[in-house]
Amino acid sequence: MGAAVSKAFIDFLESIVAAENILLEEPMHKHTTFRVGGPAEVFVTVENKEQLEKIIKYLNLVERPYFILGNGSNLLVGDKGYRGVIIRLGGEFNTLKTEGTLLTAGASVLLSAAARAAMENGLTGMEFASGIPGSIGGGVKMNAGAYDGEMRQIVESVQVMYKDGSILDLDNETMEFGYRNSVIKNRPYVVLQVSLRLQPGNREEILARMNELAARRKEKQPLEFASAGSTFKRPEGYFAGKLIMDSGLRGARIGGAQISEKHCGFVINDGTATAADIAELIQEVSETVKEKFGVTLEPEVILLGDF
Repeated sequence: MGAAVSKAFIDFLESIVAAENILLEEPMHKHTTFRVGGPAEVFVTVENKEQLEKIIKYLNLVERPYFILGNGSNLLVGDKGYRGVIIRLGGEFNTLKTEGTLLTAGASVLLSAAARAAMENGLTGMEFASGIPGSIGGGVKMNAGAYDGEMRQIVESVQVMYKDGSILDLDNETMEFGYRNSVIKNRPYVVLQVSLRLQPGNREEILARMNELAARRKEKQPLEFASAGSTFKRPEGYFAGKLIMDSGLRGARIGGAQISEKHCGFVINDGTATAADIAELIQEVSETVKEKFGVTLEPEVILLGDF
């Protein structure tokens, strides 16, 4: 047990969640799609809203840093790890149900699983999300999108918890969706569950569209390597991948981090990268593109912890 984690703190957590749901110095490379990252001081899995409320109220009270983990698909954790509490949502946050054209999913449900459930129930509108590697919670936070679709087109309401433990229901307008942005990114809200309004469709046609998008992804994206998907936001009027390619950075590498030869918008881990390699390459790309084209590339990836 690290010196910074007192017995009293662990006792408090164990009064709320089962002991096996509390891990100390948990390697974060196990929990991110980049497959890098040092240890989280405390890694706790909560099973329901009551557990989550008690823990985040306490953490805010004692001013201890914490981070809510989704699928780790948009996250780069530093090699020295994270001195704080990583909270993973399990249990009831993994449930999913459909009622008519409304699909309601807990924050931890994967976008791909929700899209498949929609297809199986003959509901269209979510095909674009079928290959996005994130969770529903992360998807609404980032207003995730692909192939001309984005979450704002299908979100009816989002249930969130504020840092004081209170629960709010936000409608589509209140979510203030923007490009890779929402009110969740800018306020201390934790997504609990999301309701999506879809449309009746033909199951075979929906599946065919999902398969078509999967084939396009496989052809154009370096899915065989660990990455966080598109590394940079699309700057207005440009494509990040093209700017990077035109800057002569295709295949550029620092250590085990590389600009994908297949799609320059992806920074990949060749299996030997450190978080520092990836962070340094992201920085180098941003600086080079700014110098050559005067365009600022902003990372989509969240950097967390100590590098």
